[in-house]
Amino acid sequence: MRKNIHNAHNNMSSISEKLVSFSKMEIDEVLKKMGTSYRGLNEAMVNEIRDEYGSNEISYEKRESVFKRIFDAFINPFTIVLFVLAFISVFTDVLLVASEERDLTTVIIIFSMVSVSGLLHFIQETRSNNAAEKLNAMVHTTVAVEHDGIGRKEIPLADIVPGDLVYLAAGDMIPADVRIIQAKDLFISQSSLTGESEPIEKYSALVNQTKKALSSNPLDLENLAFMGSNVVSGSAICIVLTTGDNTCFGSMAKSITGKRVETSFDKGINSVSWLLIRFMMFMVPIVLFINGFTKGNWLEAFLFALSVAVGLTPEMLPMIVTTNLAKGAVSMAKKKTIVKHLHSMQNFYPSYPCYQYRS
Repeated sequence: MRKNIHNAHNNMSSISEKLVSFSKMEIDEVLKKMGTSYRGLNEAMVNEIRDEYGSNEISYEKRESVFKRIFDAFINPFTIVLFVLAFISVFTDVLLVASEERDLTTVIIIFSMVSVSGLLHFIQETRSNNAAEKLNAMVHTTVAVEHDGIGRKEIPLADIVPGDLVYLAAGDMIPADVRIIQAKDLFISQSSLTGESEPIEKYSALVNQTKKALSSNPLDLENLAFMGSNVVSGSAICIVLTTGDNTCFGSMAKSITGKRVETSFDKGINSVSWLLIRFMMFMVPIVLFINGFTKGNWLEAFLFALSVAVGLTPEMLPMIVTTNLAKGAVSMAKKKTIVKHLHSMQNFYPSYPCYQYRS
């Protein structure tokens, strides 16, 4: 993970240097550098560039396999403790006792609780992921571009290539990292990139040459706009500099793609599991030695100590927790919010925007 972050940092540095250099160029020099003109690229050039740079899409995490999702649904530190106790119960209640005293109740209860919990988890997350994919498939965003020999036309964001001339108006998403070559009362929101809530006015040239030209952060430059931001008001004509993973937004998204961050729920489950393990490691030897020294039958004392360990564990806890998380996910769905991972429910608080959503 640390290596990925280091590589992403280096990649972002090279992207930033490239964008800063383009911001300092004259517009005609930028057009020449990108191999285009005010008439835009022709179709042959567009196809050639797309073959070289690929589609204008961000790399996201691939959907996990069914086996991986089943494994994650059924296996966590707490269920491992329960499986170990169920295995112990097989010996203490079935194999090491007389046939008339055999009792499978504990084993059946543990496996039933774990199975119900795992199935609820797997089914709810599968339904949520399917709903999210269907929702993504319904969204089709286009942008107006200028192509030589064709003129202005609307194309999907994924078809944008470096060198394209794009037209922006109020409400449009910035399709890639672009250099502004013409702007009229242009205000852009970069809150997703910088956290700044106020829209920033953009121009076709650097307003304060001495201050801005020295900046090494492209987000500070007023003649650049970035993927992940949107036009609040005004209009502009821009030339696309970088697309997909080669954008500032793409490099940031790539750096966080990978292993999912441990949620509050995961931390809580781990904490409870280790608490139970420590408590059992403390109690079982005490019960074993007290029974062994007082009764003299060490086998019976050992079996009783194991029974105490089983009794200390709340077998229904996984099912109760998963049921509550699933119920929370259903409630969120009614408010038009899809929870893709049940464990992330624990990270929601009433002050979060999702709880204040209005359709």
